[in-house]
Amino acid sequence: MLNAGDKVPSVTIKQATAEGPKDVDPAALFAGKKVVMFSLPGAFTPTCSNQHLPGYVARLDEIKARGVDLVACLSVNDGWVMKAWAEAHGALGKIVMLADGNAEFSKALGIEVDLTKALMGERCRRGLITFEDGVIKTVAMEAPGKLEVSSADACMTSFA
Repeated sequence: MLNAGDKVPSVTIKQATAEGPKDVDPAALFAGKKVVMFSLPGAFTPTCSNQHLPGYVARLDEIKARGVDLVACLSVNDGWVMKAWAEAHGALGKIVMLADGNAEFSKALGIEVDLTKALMGERCRRGLITFEDGVIKTVAMEAPGKLEVSSADACMTSFA
């Protein structure tokens, strides 16, 4: 797993936009910015849909008031699913929805998890990573089944 001080890996994934999925390289997207990125196992799953994403939507203005330029959500889903999920939660155009369909970015970060026993395939772990100008500042990954260190509430202390 990458740690504080490491650079954002350069890979091409998809960003969900109003027009549909578009290619994006997180290394280029995060360059020159303070970024909060929360990662989660899957769109439309219970904890992700009931708590994780809605928490960030609700506290987005407070997070940005702390000097954060961009809030991103990373999941191993396709761009169309991420778009539909963002629309369902009022996040489209507010939170950058990163669709890591093949888990390439998740693997490059070292946060992939094998959930094949749960019939979900390869996914990314739930967590919170902060970046400044393309460099990782903090990494907080959740224990399985938990939402403690990566919630929007926990994020409020990341850029105090």
